[in-house]
Amino acid sequence: MNLQEIFRNIIDNSHLHARFLNTLSLMENTGARKISASEHKTQVSYLILKHASEEARHAFYLKKQIQKVADLADFPTYENPYLVAPFASYTYLHSLDIQLCRYLKSTLKLSGNDLKYAAYLLVTYAIEVRADELYPIYQDALDEAKSKVNVKSIIVEEEGHLAEMISQLKSFSEQWEMHAEKACNIERSLFEQWINALNSELNNLPTNQ
Repeated sequence: MNLQEIFRNIIDNSHLHARFLNTLSLMENTGARKISASEHKTQVSYLILKHASEEARHAFYLKKQIQKVADLADFPTYENPYLVAPFASYTYLHSLDIQLCRYLKSTLKLSGNDLKYAAYLLVTYAIEVRADELYPIYQDALDEAKSKVNVKSIIVEEEGHLAEMISQLKSFSEQWEMHAEKACNIERSLFEQWINALNSELNNLPTNQ
């Protein structure tokens, strides 16, 4: 089942769609928290603040979208019952961060704040590449279903994020493309695990849902 089909099946089930929106909100919030956690105590740039605040806003926006398909009060937290594929969704960004930190330690011998900053650049870049693919496909499925849910504002901001990350990576290393490719390869494997988990959950839905 491809991504478009997965989204169609999710959108077709209001309760599942609400859980999916909550899951996307979780993942955006995790990104915001990771960006903030990578910040230096004093050397915090405008772009880092911008990215952290926009990811947090995306998390809030997606959470708010739930009320277009279900009762928002039924999805109060990011605990497992309120998510789709909770384990894969929880570990997706954490695993990407951990694996890229290992890569940066071994290839560039980075540590401390330098490691945190480099990991922020590569993790964020890989996630923005993915977001530039995922959100437009999701929006197409929403439009097809004539859903009231809309992620067009997120798509516009994520496109801007990607351009900003490329600019920062060029300043970070002359070999930025090699490091960025490595980040995307790691992310691709983790994304496939997430998609497989979504598929599994769809296949195991009770027939009365």
